[in-house]
Amino acid sequence: MSAPTVLLTLGRLPKGLDVARSFAAAGCRVVVAEPFSRHLVGASRAVAKSVVVRPPSAGKRGYLDDLARVVREEEVDWVIPISEETMHVTFLRDLVPGNVTIFTPPPEALLPLYDKHGFTRLCAEYGVRAPETFMLGTPEATALAAAHKVVVKPIHSCAGRGVRILEPGTPPPADDVPCVVQRFVEGQIFSSCAIAREGRILGNILYRGAMFAGSVAIVFERVEDPRLTDWITRFVAASGHTGFISFDLIQDAAGEVWGIECNPRTTSGIHFFENASIARAVLDEAPATPRAERRLQQFYSVLTALSGVMFRRGYFAVLTQLLGTRDVTFDRRDPVPALTMIWTTWPIIRLAMAKKVPFGEVATLDVGWFEGERAP
Repeated sequence: MSAPTVLLTLGRLPKGLDVARSFAAAGCRVVVAEPFSRHLVGASRAVAKSVVVRPPSAGKRGYLDDLARVVREEEVDWVIPISEETMHVTFLRDLVPGNVTIFTPPPEALLPLYDKHGFTRLCAEYGVRAPETFMLGTPEATALAAAHKVVVKPIHSCAGRGVRILEPGTPPPADDVPCVVQRFVEGQIFSSCAIAREGRILGNILYRGAMFAGSVAIVFERVEDPRLTDWITRFVAASGHTGFISFDLIQDAAGEVWGIECNPRTTSGIHFFENASIARAVLDEAPATPRAERRLQQFYSVLTALSGVMFRRGYFAVLTQLLGTRDVTFDRRDPVPALTMIWTTWPIIRLAMAKKVPFGEVATLDVGWFEGERAP
């Protein structure tokens, strides 16, 4: 029997590199579909072929048609979404043969998870805690903002885009995109990344940001907490989820856990999995185990932060992180992606420089899912 062919639907991000390396190590042929002609994952020896596709921002049907063509021409067995394009890729199942596995739930199960209002309603249904959340412009949202500190955010935002925090009594703003108003919960923020099959978690990583560029973490620290794990386990079991699934959680001073967002895709937490175990979990439902390191960094992002505080307060703290923390991209058996990263990610770096925002805030602008999009 020939080795299965796996299609990754994004190649520009370090988390895609982990996934590509894992499936290649499992004996799979790895193909990457990516709107950029050059990208980080494409430089890896793990990748057999990269194919340029039109981005969803140029038309979601065109994007899906391109993916379907790649599936046919490359005889793909598994389609593995990586990031924000997941919400588009879920519709691909209508355009490919039934024997092709799309590793994410169908649209009717996936999209409510990504919708920040729909997610909190699911929390109530599943019996897990989430802050009071209402759609911007409703009387309930206005009353909540009058009485409490609140967070206002687009229902489909990612990487902190469009998030605003309002003090009690501040009138909620008008906005031209649908937003939620959510009660602000004081506490520690944690993130997660899990691999699940039919509601059973095969592996789960809990972590928090130890250094940030804007609102995006660039140094990560793995943690363990049974209360956070219990919240995630209960939600995933109730949802019956299959695929990658990630959460942003807050633990308040009393130790209570509040779910504030769901990302039904990979996050940077995937770097903390022992690499070979990622593919085994997806293909064989084997446990995905954590790697030994408790702290990891995105080297070039930390290097950029270092240049921004050159010989000023905080310089030596950033330098210590840079020199003492393992990079998520570098692998001595596959060094080219790390060594060529500035060149392969230049289209994103150039956009970030033009907009004067961190890399993470613009990295998925052309593949994101936004309000108003529907099944093609």
